[in-house]
Amino acid sequence: MRELEEALRDWERYQRIPKKQFLQDRDTQNMVHHAMLLSIQSALDIATDVIAEERLRKPFTYRETFEVLAGEGIIPESLARDLSNLAGFRNVLVHIYWNLDLKQVYAILQHDLTVLRTFSVVMKEHVSESDSADPGGFF
Repeated sequence: MRELEEALRDWERYQRIPKKQFLQDRDTQNMVHHAMLLSIQSALDIATDVIAEERLRKPFTYRETFEVLAGEGIIPESLARDLSNLAGFRNVLVHIYWNLDLKQVYAILQHDLTVLRTFSVVMKEHVSESDSADPGGFF
C-alpha cells in the first residue's frame, strides 16, 4: 500500500507537467511512464495479495484480477472496469512502449489518477475490515 501511495503522489505531481513539455521531452515521458507503471503494478500486486489471502478464484490475466475482486463484492463493478482498462494500459507500457500514443498517455495521466485513488481507499477499508475480523493480520 505504501508503494501505491508514493507512486500516486508522483502521478499527481506529474499532472502539473505541461502537455507540450511531456510530448517533446523524452526524460519527462520516461519519468511519467515509470510512475504510471508503478502505480498500476502496485494496485495489481495489492489485488493479487487479497485474492491469494482470501483464497479467491485465480485470475488468468491482469485485467481479470480486478474482475475477481468485483465478483466477490470487494470493489464495485465500475471500478473494476476502470482498473481493468488501466491493467491493459500497463501491458502497453511494458510491451509496446515503442509505439505509445503520447497524447493518449497524457490524457490518462490527467484523468485516471482518481481510479487508483478510489481503489486505494476501498482496499484500505477492506483490509481494515479483514484485520478486525482476523486479528492474525492481513499483510
